[in-house]
Formats: sequence, C-alpha cells, structure tokens
Amino acid sequence: MSDHSVLHVKGRVLAGPDDVRDGLWVVGGRISYDRPVGARDVRTVEGWALPGLVDAHCHVGLGAHGPVDADVAEKQALTDREAGALLIRDAGSPSDTRWVDDREDLPKIIRAGRHIARTRRYIRGYAHEIEPADLVAYVGREARRGDGWVKLVGDWIDREVGDLAPSWPREAAEAAIAEAHRLGARVTAHCFAESSLRDLVESGIDCVEHATGLTDELIPLFASRGVAIVPTLVNIATFPDLAAGGESKFPRWSAHMRRLHARRYDTVRSAHDAGIPVFVGTDAGGTLPHGLVAAEVAELVTAGIPPLAALSATTWGAREWLGRPGLVEGAPADLVVYESDPRADVRVLAAPRRVVLNGAVVS
Repeated sequence: MSDHSVLHVKGRVLAGPDDVRDGLWVVGGRISYDRPVGARDVRTVEGWALPGLVDAHCHVGLGAHGPVDADVAEKQALTDREAGALLIRDAGSPSDTRWVDDREDLPKIIRAGRHIARTRRYIRGYAHEIEPADLVAYVGREARRGDGWVKLVGDWIDREVGDLAPSWPREAAEAAIAEAHRLGARVTAHCFAESSLRDLVESGIDCVEHATGLTDELIPLFASRGVAIVPTLVNIATFPDLAAGGESKFPRWSAHMRRLHARRYDTVRSAHDAGIPVFVGTDAGGTLPHGLVAAEVAELVTAGIPPLAALSATTWGAREWLGRPGLVEGAPADLVVYESDPRADVRVLAAPRRVVLNGAVVS
C-alpha cells in the first residue's frame, strides 16, 4: 500500500482470548482502532482476524542435508507466510538468514543460531558437533549470533547403547545455560527421551522441544519451573516410519520411539492440564515441509487441548512469550483474516482468506 492508503479490516478482530473488537484500521503499516480522518484509497477486507500466527519451531534455510541456498530459503519462508505464519522462531539453522530481515514481504524470524550437538550425535550437516568441554564457548557464540535463543541437542541415539541417551553431563549443561542467561539469551533443547529432561530443567533451561519423554514424575518439575514445551506433533507423527527404518540396526531405539509416539497425545494433554506452557511449532525444514502451522494447531486440539488454548499457543500467548506484539494499537499490522470464527473450529486456520504483513495484503 502507498503511504496514504488505508486498510479497513471489517468484521471481528480477535485481539486476545477475551478481547474481541469490531474491526480495525491499518494506517502507515500499523494498527489503529480509531477511524482515520480524511482517509483515502481505503481497501476493505472482511472476516475474522487473528494476529499473524506463530510457528515457534521452524527451520528456514535448512534442508534434508543441511543449509540450502537463499532461493530455497525464500520459498520456505513464503510457504509459511501463505499458511499465515508471520512470526517464526527458527529453532536452529546452519544458514545465515539475516537477509530476510530486509524483506517486508517475508515473515519475521527470531533465530536461535545453529544447533549445538555432541560429536556424531545428530543429523549430519545440521549442528556444531562438539564435546562437553567446548559447550560453554559454543553457547556463548550462538547466543551472540541469535536473537535471544540458543538451541541444544539434549539427546540423540547413542550407537553404543542402541537407544536414545542424554548428550551432556549435568555440570556442562548447567554452565552452558548459565552462560546463555548471562548474555541475555534463553535456551531450548531438542529432547525425545525421558532421561535427558531432569538435568536440563534443574540446570535452568527455558524450553524443551518435542518433550515426548515427559512423564507423570517430570511434569510437576516442568510446571514448577515454568519450562515451556513445543511438542511438534506433526513431526512426532513420523516416529513409526523412523522406527521401522531403524528396526534391524537399533531395535531397542525403534521400540522406544514407538512407545513415545503411542502416548504423544496423553503427554501433551497432561502437560497442558498441569499448567506447563505449550506452544505451536511444526519442525518444518529438514525433512518436513513448510506451511504446517494449521495442522499443528489441529493436532493440539486432537490431543485434548481446548481450542481457545490451542489458538493462544500460536497467537496471543505465543507472541507474548516471544516478546512480540499482537493486534495492539500502534503495532505492525501482521494479521490473518479467515472466513469464519476459528474459535468455533480451528480447522479454519488451514484456509486464510487474507494475509496482511507489515500492513500490506500479501495473500
């Protein structure tokens, strides 16, 4: 839109779980709830508006074998945008995607730097692969490189054990998390297994990705410490195929992955019921396609999370957690408009009517 044009979102604006308004205006790319005086070139969009969706676990710039070219990363970001995901927490990427920040037509990205993993204990080409003695130094490096987050690989298959096992000794994790916090960064970790969780939480970690290993014993610990989880259920759905592929070489690991998959919905529901903050993330990039944010919200509802809470996990609550504004006066106009009320059926998120980014209708 030109500097003088105005967008009128006419309908119902879901500015918060208990804050429903009758429309809004976009002036100069920013939100206003007051009709502008003397507006011209007014464009009207009708429907139900939500803040731009949040994908809190997404990898722009990452492909199946590691970093991808900028043109591929651009397509990934555009796919997420078309799905309504306008704020992405990039939970680990070997690519430098800072150029995205100069593009007003692409989603905003909060970066966690590059994954930090134990040597030969993660997917090849994705992470810094190091030993515990170097963990503090690498956490400091990625804390400075990222946007307030650092991503650890908390567990992975240990070939000698033949199953998932923690990556870091307790003392190394404590020192590394303390260093990140000293530098003003929060820490999250990839964790599938049960055995990696207690040490990380008691070491002060801020978030756990996947968290399939949460148990009835561990859930109160997460809740008392306020440690968030991003379940990525659309990724956990692939566990049976992964287990089948590793059956002959690692039967113990395969059986473990099947058990984690079988109780995935119970795990997420129990976490939510206990008061653990739960947020939407798709794990797009690597082997999963982009644009899955609506599918992940639907999965949370299938797990037993109430629809309004599942919506908050990708809108109001997620934006507050990441320190980014929603549909408040003067904020950048990043919003998605739908045909019907998403509170009545979250599946409407799969079909945005209009996507507005930085005040411009981009889809």
